[in-house]
Amino acid sequence: MSELPLPPLEFRRIVGPTDPKLFDNPTGQPVFGDLREEAYSTVLDFGCGCGRVARQLIQQHVRPRRYLGIDRHKGMVEWCQANLMPWAPGFDFQHHDVFHEILNPQGTPGHLPLPAADGEVTLFIAYSVFTHLLEADVEFYLREVGRILSHGGVAVTTWFLFDKRNFPMMQEFQNALFINALDPTNAVIVDRGWLSTQISSAGLAMTRITPPGIRGFQWTIHLEPEREDRIPLTFPEDDAPRGLARPPIR
Repeated sequence: MSELPLPPLEFRRIVGPTDPKLFDNPTGQPVFGDLREEAYSTVLDFGCGCGRVARQLIQQHVRPRRYLGIDRHKGMVEWCQANLMPWAPGFDFQHHDVFHEILNPQGTPGHLPLPAADGEVTLFIAYSVFTHLLEADVEFYLREVGRILSHGGVAVTTWFLFDKRNFPMMQEFQNALFINALDPTNAVIVDRGWLSTQISSAGLAMTRITPPGIRGFQWTIHLEPEREDRIPLTFPEDDAPRGLARPPIR
């Protein structure tokens, strides 16, 4: 699989990781080793970029039966269609034609439904995606995850989180912080209490919460369809050491 094309450096810079090793899966082991094998049946990769996770899944010993990667950067989607799809039957990439001032300036404002049927998806991947969505879009796409996820399916998501109670000047409808005045989606930090409410409203439950490796960086949260017998999870403390992991500047 050494001939599997590597995305060009210009695309890797946009998505963040540039080291070729971060795009490879030389052991062929499951990309998410803590998930059940059946989770890889039907995969939707939301924000697939230039195919980092797709490339790893293609190198997995047991590939997903079906994989669909979507992204609003048309150029990266077209690169994946031309360079990755020929290597992997059952893999597809589609342009999610949603507006972004830099990445997709001609796209549809707001948000669009995810291209999957109700209850169809066994594994939903949103790595470094909800960290770049505004509040209304987070609400919409969480509902979409609740719609498309199968009964035994799981969503692997990442988030920047804060506690709104530490910001008493914020009003009820304000639940996110931003770091970039020119591009608010550069990094979006959402209130954990608000997020818990939105997850529940979407018919989902948090089944695994992994704190960041660098204090304040991305939390990994696994979501599954809500069940009456689930024990609600609470957020652990973020006790990670301080460090830097800056988002890409677009």
